[in-house]
Amino acid sequence: MIPQYLVDFDLSALPMVETDVLVIGSGIAGLFTAIRASEHNRVLMITKKSLLESNTRYAQGGIAAVIAEDDSPAYHLQDTLVAGAGLCRPEAVEALVNEGPDGVKELIRLGTLFDVENGELALTQEGAHSHRRILHANGDATGYEIVRALAAQASEHPGIEVWDEHFVIDLITDHGECVGALVQKPDDSQVFVKARATVLCSGGAGQLYRYTTNPEVATADGVAMAYRAGAVIRDMEFIQFHPTSLCYPGAPRFLVSEAVRGEGAYLRNIKGERFMERYHAQLELAPRDIVARAIVSEMETTNSTFVYLDITHEPAEMIKHRFPTIYETCMRYGLDMTTDWIPVAPAAHYMMGGVKTDLNGESSIGRLFACGEVSSTGVHGANRLASNSLSEAIVFGHRIVERIQSLPMLNSTQVGSPLQRSRENEIMSGQQPISERRLRLQKMMVRQVGLRRNGVHLQEAMDKLRSEMNIFDHVLTHKEEMEYANLLTCAWLVTSGALHRQESRGAHYREDFPLRDDAVWQKHSLQQREQAIVEELMS
Repeated sequence: MIPQYLVDFDLSALPMVETDVLVIGSGIAGLFTAIRASEHNRVLMITKKSLLESNTRYAQGGIAAVIAEDDSPAYHLQDTLVAGAGLCRPEAVEALVNEGPDGVKELIRLGTLFDVENGELALTQEGAHSHRRILHANGDATGYEIVRALAAQASEHPGIEVWDEHFVIDLITDHGECVGALVQKPDDSQVFVKARATVLCSGGAGQLYRYTTNPEVATADGVAMAYRAGAVIRDMEFIQFHPTSLCYPGAPRFLVSEAVRGEGAYLRNIKGERFMERYHAQLELAPRDIVARAIVSEMETTNSTFVYLDITHEPAEMIKHRFPTIYETCMRYGLDMTTDWIPVAPAAHYMMGGVKTDLNGESSIGRLFACGEVSSTGVHGANRLASNSLSEAIVFGHRIVERIQSLPMLNSTQVGSPLQRSRENEIMSGQQPISERRLRLQKMMVRQVGLRRNGVHLQEAMDKLRSEMNIFDHVLTHKEEMEYANLLTCAWLVTSGALHRQESRGAHYREDFPLRDDAVWQKHSLQQREQAIVEELMS
């Protein structure tokens, strides 16, 4: 149903560019991996927008690492395992918590300016963390500061070539190995980039949903192209919804960081009542999935489209100093965090599943690696612990580069052209506009594959997705069409995974199977093109 390639092509007729390491994506994972790889390799980094446009840029809260004397990797490990609801890979989490602090030091060496208090790195606490271990920058602009520092390094590095405004269409494989990618240039011409190693750092799938904290570029390209190439995709049913995005007329669904609750903010329903005590002992600092579902329950009970986030009881100067970006954004829409309750509602935020990798970030396809949100390393399990994503990108970016150094050179001097089935000659112009189809998909995902799911709605979603698959029979020429095909592929993976998992665990909640069932379901869901879902027991 989903073909191996989005477009027909003949590699022998295309121009070819060769490099040692091809990095696809320019968030923290892509930038850090490119910088480390460039020490011994020629690196080509491709981004479909610009170096500064990625999910990392919008990360407010910070990066989790054990820095404080009263903290320890063992505490961080336990917090991560608890949040992951029984699906974390312990060895991956151990790598994260033990190697994360050195990764932070490397970010500082590369120019990242984290906030400092009294001569020490400033640390805050976020939901489900037992200690203060979140480093931040400019109060609530951590992601932007990291991208700023790394982008400056990458753009000036003689060993890194950056292609802005280029779109990677598909991965090219030969005898079970990835040998590079088919790339569309800004003028819509195509080029084959041949590489000894290819690293997917393309981010997540927030644009699957109508309401998301993710930027426009988060269209699941990496997972979709890896799936088409035959890679194993793991645990796609687990989509994390951030509990608190700004929900106000005329304003975007702007992320209001978990750190606001970490610094003492209350959640109130539209009657003004605090309600988290009815849902979890940790109140506002409960794991994200619990807080998000609690908010939806309160919205339904009170017939409202939002709840309030209230931090007005904290000193005004602290709020302005600690959360300048959030404060200024809210003020732009006439909301003053120091005196007003802020209307918020959940929005799609993070994809826990992705391309299955080993502890070196390598996928089931040789020479193909995945780092950051596009990957499934085993760190996050069924529900990511706040601020672990930036740490994961650094730790596994380092591990990927170490593994690349041991790769032999490519054997084949010429990669054979794939045999393609012919497609209908119709172009997409004869169909409903892509913008309308994309919006319809996003609305369906919110309603039927969102925070709360059930078998009836999931099956209806599968049927609707099946009816959209005719897009793969048409000639795709524009980036927007290919992005929609990628979103459709990812929607299929998420929905089929959610229908298959008949329990509730972490970010996956089934109303018809509301309990976690470790006896039957403490295992991973694996998906591969043209194969049925396979269950993988915990290692």
